[in-house]
Amino acid sequence: IQAVVFDIGETLVDETRHWAAVAQYAGIPQLTLMGVLGGLIEGREHHRSLFGFLQIESVDPNIFGYRIEEQDLYPDVVSILRQLKTAGYVIGITGNQPLGAVQQVAALGLPVDFMGSSSEWGVAKPDPGFFERIAAGLGLAYDEILYVGDRLDNDVLPAQEIGMHAAFLRRGPWGYLQASWSAAADVEHRIDGLAGITRVLDRIEAQVVEPAPAQP
Repeated sequence: IQAVVFDIGETLVDETRHWAAVAQYAGIPQLTLMGVLGGLIEGREHHRSLFGFLQIESVDPNIFGYRIEEQDLYPDVVSILRQLKTAGYVIGITGNQPLGAVQQVAALGLPVDFMGSSSEWGVAKPDPGFFERIAAGLGLAYDEILYVGDRLDNDVLPAQEIGMHAAFLRRGPWGYLQASWSAAADVEHRIDGLAGITRVLDRIEAQVVEPAPAQP
């Protein structure tokens, strides 16, 4: 593995403040909004259907007065990124994000070498083209990349299908709900926090470096 690439929402960024801003904008309790969101996730529907339920025409976070800040990073983000960077891995952050969101994360001073988003590339996960853009941008083969995300449908399974290694992070609404899906059995690696990435990398390395055959 030469590069570790991270999804953004609910992988690096705790989106609690984002959804709170949406609820406030819509004039409904946060509990109501999260209940509707959970139902959509479990029903395999796109989360943007939520905005239709709330009768919000635009999904631009700017209308909610929301901007990604340092307080939104999960507590384990900075330490694992620094650890991976020190170990010599290329670090990427990519996601299905509106214009400017990736830059907001990068501006927090994280050790990031590569970044991109669906709004910039014109292709969104789970389309294979999204993961093709990652590999092309890094100049690496698919099997030299570990993709880390909180969603089976958007992150982990599409990355695996194209030939990347992938780690499913059981975190956030999607992570907890999708962990019980039957498709979770097809996941190559599962982690409950970003610290688990080092163990994943060790396992992958152990698979690649096979012992030499015994001499007769």
